[in-house]
Amino acid sequence: MENKRNYFIAIALSVVIVIAWQFLYMNPRMEAQRKAEEAQQAQQAAQNAAKTTTAGSATATTGNLPNAGPAQATATREQALAKSERVQIDTPAISGSINLTGARFDDLKLRDYHETVDNSSPIITLFSPADTAEGYYSELGYVGSDNSGATPGPTTKWTVASGDKLTATTPVTLSYTNDNGVVFTRTISVDEHYMLTVDDKIQNPGSAPVTLSAYGRVTRNNKPSTPSVWVIHEGFLGYIGADGSLSEHTYANVEKEAVTNAKATGGWLGITDKYWAATIIPPQSMAYDSRFTHFTDGQPRYQADYKGDAVTIQPGQTTELKNMVFAGAKEVPLIDQYRDQGVPHFDLVIDWGWFYFITKPMFMLMDFFFRHVGNFGVAILLTTVVVKLLFFPLASKQYASMANMKRMQPKMEELKAKHGDDRMALQQATMALYKEEKINPIAGCWPVVLQIPIFFSLYKVIYTTIEMRHAPFFGWIQDLSAPDPTSLFNLFGALPYDVPHFLMIGVWPIVMGITMFLQMRMNPTPPDPTQAMLFTWMPLVFTYMLASFPSGLVIYWAWNNTLSVTQQAVIMKRHGAKIELFDNLKTLFKRKPAPTK
Repeated sequence: MENKRNYFIAIALSVVIVIAWQFLYMNPRMEAQRKAEEAQQAQQAAQNAAKTTTAGSATATTGNLPNAGPAQATATREQALAKSERVQIDTPAISGSINLTGARFDDLKLRDYHETVDNSSPIITLFSPADTAEGYYSELGYVGSDNSGATPGPTTKWTVASGDKLTATTPVTLSYTNDNGVVFTRTISVDEHYMLTVDDKIQNPGSAPVTLSAYGRVTRNNKPSTPSVWVIHEGFLGYIGADGSLSEHTYANVEKEAVTNAKATGGWLGITDKYWAATIIPPQSMAYDSRFTHFTDGQPRYQADYKGDAVTIQPGQTTELKNMVFAGAKEVPLIDQYRDQGVPHFDLVIDWGWFYFITKPMFMLMDFFFRHVGNFGVAILLTTVVVKLLFFPLASKQYASMANMKRMQPKMEELKAKHGDDRMALQQATMALYKEEKINPIAGCWPVVLQIPIFFSLYKVIYTTIEMRHAPFFGWIQDLSAPDPTSLFNLFGALPYDVPHFLMIGVWPIVMGITMFLQMRMNPTPPDPTQAMLFTWMPLVFTYMLASFPSGLVIYWAWNNTLSVTQQAVIMKRHGAKIELFDNLKTLFKRKPAPTK
């Protein structure tokens, strides 16, 4: 029993150390590193701007692709949008415009998502023009050859052939004819969500073959303002090849060295944030090379791009190529829908983690409840009940084993008294007692071990999925993906002052700590003073550590503890074992007699 207790203490201490390391050391270090990187990038940009007199021309190339970056991003978003002719985008999900210079997607907002929980706050801006500080855009074009003439690139002036506004029901057609008479016709359509389809027709009316290569890229000037955490991938992402593999790289890794992926056919690539993504799906029958890079030639920028194998168009012939661009929110049902419609493994744009086979089914169960009750907080509670029911047989064995161990405590004491310091004899006698009473001393460990991936998977669901973003519960919890906004140290908002972040210990973390305290008091107080002190202070430590976790996870933990206490009480009573909770509470709060003089 003592070895078993030490085992749980070791697990608890390990968890405390990992959480403390993350929140007290790694997060401040990552924040400091992010600020240092931003300062370094700003300095580098200033140096490059001083050396560069022009923004570069369409013939300048970077890795065989036309240079897309300006010398320096100096314009405001409004100024940049006013510089060029544009075609408006207006769908139920997105708004913005297409830049006719380069036929570039560089103005895109997401109608369904706001910057804060306040619906009057601005909607999310995803794409912005290249010459703004927050520049983020996607572009499709061609790299020509000696016989192709000028090909569409970042400075190409397209004309509108048909359509004055891109909607879910009305596509837009653009046209460009180069100096060799080659006609490029681009038809852009969009669904009701976030998928843009670009169909290009290249007509060669001349007397000589034309050879060119398609390219596509997603480029952004800056990393996300909120530093990434270890639990989720943000940065470069792609499934390279229809039957290839997932390629994911952080911004920091690509800053050190560009990543060149193997030649592939099919798949997709782009840049992903926690909730949003911008990806290009090249023509699925075309072989291409792809890479993830970071440029400092002018405006520093991050870029995921591909270049297809050369295509030759014979005189009098027409070639068609189809690209798709996803730019929007990573909504789980929608992402799965695009996968089912032919984008291979597109569901991996959402970082489900190592326990994918647990995490995604858990989300699906939670989403099922949400669609019936309309509240993700209640859905978390119901999901917890289902998980408890699934683990009930194991938990029953765990608590039955604990009950039997308690029932055998008097006999264990007799064996200790009988064998004294003879450890070998005591161990043999103990094992014989276990066999006689049909007790498995490690049976109680398995439910704990098996529930670790369940807990981590739920954390991933709450922290990662956009469905949890700004999802309210009840009362003051208006965002289950954010920490509890209240604090004990201003009496939960009753006192008129703000509390430092490290003192933000809200109502739900305190409730979780209380339930954890009650759960631990269900068992006898350890005889060792050090262990007893550890068990007494552990709920308080976890209350502080989990105060900065998403409130949805804290609510889950509090509810799970409550169910565990109830379940343990019922099972122990069924096996005739004493429930120690009330005696432990009486002992804890019993006033010690004053010392006699």
